[in-house]
Amino acid sequence: MMTRRRLLATAGIGTAVALVGCRDTTGTKPAGTPVSVGDVLVVDVADGVTAVRGARVAPALAAGVLSLDGARLFSAEAAGDDTTLHTIDTRSGSVVDTRRLAGRWVPRAGSADGRLVALTAPDGPGATAFLPAGRRRTEIVVAGADTEPVRLDLPGNLVPDAFTAGGDGLFVLDWLPATAPRHYRVRCVDLASRALTPLNTIAKVPVPPGAEEEMAGEGRLAVFNPGQSMLYTLYTHQPDHRHTRDRLAGRSTGVHAFVHSLNLIARWAYCVDLPAPFGEGTGTAHTIAADPDERSVYVLDAASGSLAVINAALLGSGTPEQPAVVSVPRSGGTAYAAAARDLLFLSGDSSVHVVRPRDGSVLATWPVAGGIRGLAASRDGSRLYVGLPDRVAVLDAATGTGLGDVAVAGLVTLRRAI
Repeated sequence: MMTRRRLLATAGIGTAVALVGCRDTTGTKPAGTPVSVGDVLVVDVADGVTAVRGARVAPALAAGVLSLDGARLFSAEAAGDDTTLHTIDTRSGSVVDTRRLAGRWVPRAGSADGRLVALTAPDGPGATAFLPAGRRRTEIVVAGADTEPVRLDLPGNLVPDAFTAGGDGLFVLDWLPATAPRHYRVRCVDLASRALTPLNTIAKVPVPPGAEEEMAGEGRLAVFNPGQSMLYTLYTHQPDHRHTRDRLAGRSTGVHAFVHSLNLIARWAYCVDLPAPFGEGTGTAHTIAADPDERSVYVLDAASGSLAVINAALLGSGTPEQPAVVSVPRSGGTAYAAAARDLLFLSGDSSVHVVRPRDGSVLATWPVAGGIRGLAASRDGSRLYVGLPDRVAVLDAATGTGLGDVAVAGLVTLRRAI
């Protein structure tokens, strides 16, 4: 279970791949040919989250959340009126810690290093996929294998979102109004003082009272950079949004889409506006991916065939610029992307396009039958994993040749490879 944003995989490809032109993958190994994957795949299934190791699929966990690096999976199960929290090594599947927590709790966010997890009570009546139930106060438990659990009782309707890089703070979505939530602002809980504080601006000074950005819960996708120092969240369908810089200047931009960039070390946030037509089409036609070299962040609007390239290096230096936009093939269905060094694998419904993001040129197109439900690249860059109904197809990343399948019953989304 994730927070109320769809959390995507970070890129993990170590080398670029050599590519050929368009190739039909239907002449390769037939669907259903078993294959052993060389990575651990994290997959959402109908009844929770699971991991694929080799050719085996682990039992699904109904309440589970990953650490930022994917190395730890936190799972909780009811134990009478209490909760048993398991910390699982994702790669091996072994349980590295088990502890009992008083009360009923659900994992919401894991730290970058896998040491800590933040939990809240199960969703109450009236909660939806985007909105929590109304409440005036929120109890949060911060637990870890090497620390005693810390229980926080804070004012407001809060949902844990991510830990600071050092684990000394917890970013939360502060929903407003608390008893009838419609939108939220991102704030940080200092775990030493237990104080709820605003974020910093990109100039590293606290956001003044009344200038904090308030975002709606629609069209959200999130991705961490490979170094786990930045969290990028794509927002679509936000025409009435006003950034902190707009509030301070007394103006409105009227943008429909932007990327909320949160620095997990310095605790600053900055929104990168995306030009039309980003945000004007369906939210599912949009996706976001981070370059493994941490130089760029990519936003795809598959319906319009538009790719925005954000210069992450300039953003991190405090001198952001408008993203470049290039044209890529249009496609229907839900959009997915996996980033490689200087390359992108993009998909809509039934094809994977291999694209050079600096100019949008298409280096290959691979038809894939069955309706795509996620893309992930192997750590060494040699394989591309494609989520499909009840299976993961494994392709050679250089040619698109089908190498075989791993059966995954009830596959909803292929989330990442680690």
